[in-house]
Amino acid sequence: MVSDRWDNTRVPPNNVEMTTTTILRVQVESASAKCRTGGPGEDRKDLKDEDLKGRVWTGVVPAWVQWGEPVPAEGNVVEVVPHYLEEWRKVKNEKGRLKKPLRYIAPSTFPLPTLHSILRRVSHDVHSVRGFAVLRGLRVDNYTREENIIIYAGVSSPVGSARGRQDHEFDGKLADVVLTHNKDLRNTPEKDRIGAPAYTNDQQVFHTDSGDIVSLLALSEAAVGGESQLASSWTVYNELAKERPDLIGTLAEKWVVDGFNKPNRSYIERPLLFHQPAANGNPERVVIQCTRGSFTGFKALPRSPNIPPITEAQAEALNALHFLAKKHHIALDLQKGDIQYIHDYSIFHARKAFIDVAEHQ
Repeated sequence: MVSDRWDNTRVPPNNVEMTTTTILRVQVESASAKCRTGGPGEDRKDLKDEDLKGRVWTGVVPAWVQWGEPVPAEGNVVEVVPHYLEEWRKVKNEKGRLKKPLRYIAPSTFPLPTLHSILRRVSHDVHSVRGFAVLRGLRVDNYTREENIIIYAGVSSPVGSARGRQDHEFDGKLADVVLTHNKDLRNTPEKDRIGAPAYTNDQQVFHTDSGDIVSLLALSEAAVGGESQLASSWTVYNELAKERPDLIGTLAEKWVVDGFNKPNRSYIERPLLFHQPAANGNPERVVIQCTRGSFTGFKALPRSPNIPPITEAQAEALNALHFLAKKHHIALDLQKGDIQYIHDYSIFHARKAFIDVAEHQ
């Protein structure tokens, strides 16, 4: 029974409802229940059988009840779901949720019986077909910030189950940060710590990040601008190979990549362009892994003064990557609640500058 439902429906009930409703009162004199925690109990003989242990999986499959979004009846004319229903649903879901840290979010702990197969096809399209996808329809205003994070991670887990580290520090302490919040921080107490254009309203030039898939959940929309821009790095490569093969050689040589004054690694040397031969059924491909800030620095993360500068040819190659990507790009006007997935090894991404207003933040 839903709390407060009696006060929010027809009172008193009519005769038909009264005659079709039966309530039983049962006096319980004694009861027993079996409750346990932990893994399965194993027979000592089985534990000593190495052959058996090597071929039989043992463990626990967690299960819990989750109450989904209310679905209106065919004749319903009340557009907004009543507050008491939403509160009841959130309380029930909180009590039934798996009581583990967020790192345990995975397809097994966030089951999506209807969406799972669709999301696996999305994963295939992103990895092996067009290189990007957008999911639309998440109602972010209906959930708390923590709930949106859980839903975002849970929905994304069939697309890519392993999550990469975004940062090594949180609130001044060492931490494995796998989620970052991109927003304009120029008028906040964090303004002096801005080290990338992602935390301003400036444009972001075309670049790649680390990891197979880069994903983004849009919590709000800019008042003007801010479109997501995508371009095929293979299209950029093909045009460079045709018009400026010398820059292909430049990209394939070792570059000095700034470590930004890390005590154990002031910089590393690696190419920006890699060749992957065909293997294990996967086709031959080239990969460009390039973030402009690693060579120019930005605001609170200026380029380290004690490392070798980039050459004129390298500066020209960086500019060529950006302007060719801009020449061939498409723009996605993401809406609130959209989730964007990009194959980082085949797609450059950027963001247009934007104008924000307080009610959109």
